[in-house]
Amino acid sequence: MEGVQGRSDKLQGAGAVNPRSRLRVWFIRACSSIVLWTCLFQLVTVSELWRSHFFLGITSRIHHTIQSPLQIHNELVQPPPTFLPPRNYTSNGFLRVSCNGGLNQMRAAICDMVAISRLLNLTLVVPELDKKSFWADPSNFEEIFDVRHFIDSLRDEVRIVKRVPKRFSEKNGQTTLKMPPVSWSNEKYYLEQILPLFDKHKVVHFNKTDARLANNGLPFDLQKLRCRVNFQALKFTPELENLGQKLIRILSKDGPFVALHLRYEMDMLAFSGCTLGCTNEEAEELKRMRYAFPSWREKEIVSEERRSQGLCPLTPEEAALVLQALGFGRETPIYIAAGEIYGGERRLAQLRAAFPRIIRKETLLANDELQQFRNHSSQMAALDFIVSVASNTFVPTYYGNMAKLVEGHRRFSGFKKSILLDRKKLVELLDMHQNGTFSWNEFANAVRKVHERKMGQPTRRRVEADKPKEEDYFYANPYECLCEGSKCDDLLGALNSSQIQ
Repeated sequence: MEGVQGRSDKLQGAGAVNPRSRLRVWFIRACSSIVLWTCLFQLVTVSELWRSHFFLGITSRIHHTIQSPLQIHNELVQPPPTFLPPRNYTSNGFLRVSCNGGLNQMRAAICDMVAISRLLNLTLVVPELDKKSFWADPSNFEEIFDVRHFIDSLRDEVRIVKRVPKRFSEKNGQTTLKMPPVSWSNEKYYLEQILPLFDKHKVVHFNKTDARLANNGLPFDLQKLRCRVNFQALKFTPELENLGQKLIRILSKDGPFVALHLRYEMDMLAFSGCTLGCTNEEAEELKRMRYAFPSWREKEIVSEERRSQGLCPLTPEEAALVLQALGFGRETPIYIAAGEIYGGERRLAQLRAAFPRIIRKETLLANDELQQFRNHSSQMAALDFIVSVASNTFVPTYYGNMAKLVEGHRRFSGFKKSILLDRKKLVELLDMHQNGTFSWNEFANAVRKVHERKMGQPTRRRVEADKPKEEDYFYANPYECLCEGSKCDDLLGALNSSQIQ
């Protein structure tokens, strides 16, 4: 027993720890932990500093590698746009539209169709573009415009889909009503005559869309929506935008430039019947073309009469004299915003002699850059549109759809100078100068005086009661979108003579 008791006492003695020793161990452990945590903190701090400098160098080099070409081409990376939430509404049906005409005629029509869809609470199907007109452009909507941006940027106003759902297709027994709306119609027409059609036909197809909405007398919010579509939602594809911006950069390197919309093209001359300066063979060719298109004028046209009425585009020779009279110098770069000029270089000779720095997109860009856009007249027109809007001065020789929409965009961009030629008056002045009645100085002074108030200054649209075709065009001067409420009066000024009646 004594042996057992002794072993037990030894074990208890071995297990017992002196309180002073326990305190010493705790102190050593605490100090060690503090030292270790301090070292670890210092190590992390140093490593973070090193890592930040290291990765900053790498990322800055990557950023420079990626961004430099974009900065060189003025294509800075933009954050993705933020869009408003979709508007929640019960759709009354699907509106299909087939646009007719050239690029800018179709562009205005698309804006109108969005506004009509919003007014009637419809679902708009992405518009179909004209492929059968003179230009025979096979381009679809998404080959000219950024379709995703178009749909998303308007989703708080109108629901837009790429196609009619299968359950509403004609293959499933659904009838589609095809019709052209009445031209220059107001909201009452669409609410009272068009909206009821969707009760019977859930899908209505407008097979013509040009000028189907009135210029004036529409609610303010509807007019604002037309502008929103035109100036924000209808963006060209990135490929077109990038190439258009490249043209602008090249043209701007040497200072201000003029965009001359020289509408002396085969289709315009055939349609208008204007043949000044053409050979007899060319005049006959244009006449045959006019008769080949049933939608164009088939009656006999006397070219001289149309010219005296101001209904002909200026010839290249006339354009040269007018530009000189307006004060543009010989060294002014002149960008020809147009397709192929009828008569080619022979007809451009006098203009080129007066302004040697005649420039076209075909001479500024390499063949491979333009290749994908060739044989697509609307896409080529889009490039001219981009350059014309950005030019220092825009001069159209015919007041057609492109001239009108470019004018509107330039007003929206801060009333950039657009010289809107008074062709009827110019014909008189040109003839007086060329027959010796007016000296050059008299001619130049008269030309400048006629156009003092035709430079794209702020003004109200002219309204002609019951004569919408004679009114100022909405998209040329969408003044509701350029100012707010009473501020319009301050902007438009007291000197304006074109007042709303």
